[in-house]
Amino acid sequence: MKGKGMKGRSKKIQDELRPEYNFDYSKAVRGKYYKRLMEEGSNVVILEPDVAKAFQDSVSVNEALRSLLDITRSTRRLTRRSSCQGKPETLGFRVNRDEIG
Repeated sequence: MKGKGMKGRSKKIQDELRPEYNFDYSKAVRGKYYKRLMEEGSNVVILEPDVAKAFQDSVSVNEALRSLLDITRSTRRLTRRSSCQGKPETLGFRVNRDEIG
């Protein structure tokens, strides 16, 4: 004797979605925010799961990226200054390499 399985059950369809979550798609507007996003200039970036775990929200991601940019700028300035020492060309002197020997 076979069990009832899926065929034996009644095919009563239940709407499990709460009434407050019902959405009338006939009132939806396609591209509603498109123009605003184009004017403001928005970028969407997909983070890898391991990176996303490190941040709570977009504010914390932006703070971390701004900190990284600040460090990069200050390091670049320091590197430029230290690499300029001892090179006459970088100090404003014109050097003819043929005369140096």
